Amino acid sequence: MLTVHHLNNSRSQRILWMLEELQVPYQIVRYQREPTMLAPESLKAVHPLGKSPVVEDNGNILVESGAIIEYLQETYDPESRLKPISCEDKLRYRFWLHYAEGSLMPLLMMKLVFGSLGKAPVPWLLRPVGNVLGQGVQKAYLNKQILTHARYLEDCLQKTPWFAGQAISAADIQMSFPVIALLSRGGINDLPNLQNWYNQVQMRPAWQRAVQQGGPFEIP
Repeated sequence: MLTVHHLNNSRSQRILWMLEELQVPYQIVRYQREPTMLAPESLKAVHPLGKSPVVEDNGNILVESGAIIEYLQETYDPESRLKPISCEDKLRYRFWLHYAEGSLMPLLMMKLVFGSLGKAPVPWLLRPVGNVLGQGVQKAYLNKQILTHARYLEDCLQKTPWFAGQAISAADIQMSFPVIALLSRGGINDLPNLQNWYNQVQMRPAWQRAVQQGGPFEIP
């Protein structure tokens, strides 16, 4: 049986969602984040990078969310329920699969890091300087970049209800983690299309089952 090495509040939640959408049987090996929010060292026994998600299937060890999602679609979705049919939608589908981690998520990770420079585990003597540096970088660069991306996503979801067209696809599953992170830590108001998209996601039975399986899901 397919095995998901699942870390709480992590990218592996979207792998559970995809498996639930495809109704693929799986088992979960659970890991909890350390107080530092890093993955535990025990994950390195599964894969040297020690990251989640990791999927074991048919003797293969699979890492990287996008690669796992593509594998699951190609292997367990012969009717292309989660992949568009038209050429135009396929182009959008491929774009969002790569955009999620290639363009949007690095900015959100930078915001998390620079927003934490004034907090533990940074030594307390350095926290005032770290706070000034972090806030300065966010104001001068990060916030503007994130706003540009947020407006771009808003415009795209004004045209179609899902990222790759009129129907949900694996592109939406891949985009779920950065969109939720954006809504949580982007510091941007008035994103009705993104919020509506997330509301629709949360209403899906497969999403609800994935949260039940993976545990409470919240991106700080």
